[in-house]
Amino acid sequence: MNVLFKKLRADAVLPQYQTDDSAGMDVCAAIDEPVVLGHLDRATIPCGFAMAIPRGYEIQVRARSGLAAKHGIGLVNGIGTIDSDYRGELGVILINYSKDSFTIKNGDRIAQIVLAQTERIHWKTVDNLDTTGRGQGGYGSTGV
Repeated sequence: MNVLFKKLRADAVLPQYQTDDSAGMDVCAAIDEPVVLGHLDRATIPCGFAMAIPRGYEIQVRARSGLAAKHGIGLVNGIGTIDSDYRGELGVILINYSKDSFTIKNGDRIAQIVLAQTERIHWKTVDNLDTTGRGQGGYGSTGV
C-alpha cells in the first residue's frame, strides 16, 4: 500500500519497520531542542512530516514497548488515531509514568504507527439483540 509522505523538516525521518515481520513502523522526534519529561509530564512531540492516508484507512499511533518497559514512557491517549482526511504534522502525545525524568532528543524513536483498515458503521435500531452465553455479564464476569 502506498501512503504519500511529505517532509515538513529537512531532517524528518521516514517511518521505518525495524524487522521484516514488524507490524508497526517506528516514528522519530523532529525537535530543535531536547524535551525533558518529568514524572507525569506530557508533551506533544512533532515528527516533522505529514501523510495522505488512503480513504478507508487510519494510522494508529502506539507506544513503543521498549520505552514503556525501560523508562515508563507511554501515550496519553493509549492509542491515537490519525484519520484519512488529516493533512497536518504527526504529533505524538507522550507521558512519563516513571518517577525519573526522561529526555527526548531529535531523531529518537518515540512511537510506532500501524496502518489499519476501517469500516463505516450504519446503525440499525432493533427491539431485541441475539442472545449469547455471556449475555449482559460485565466487567470480570468471565473469570479472574
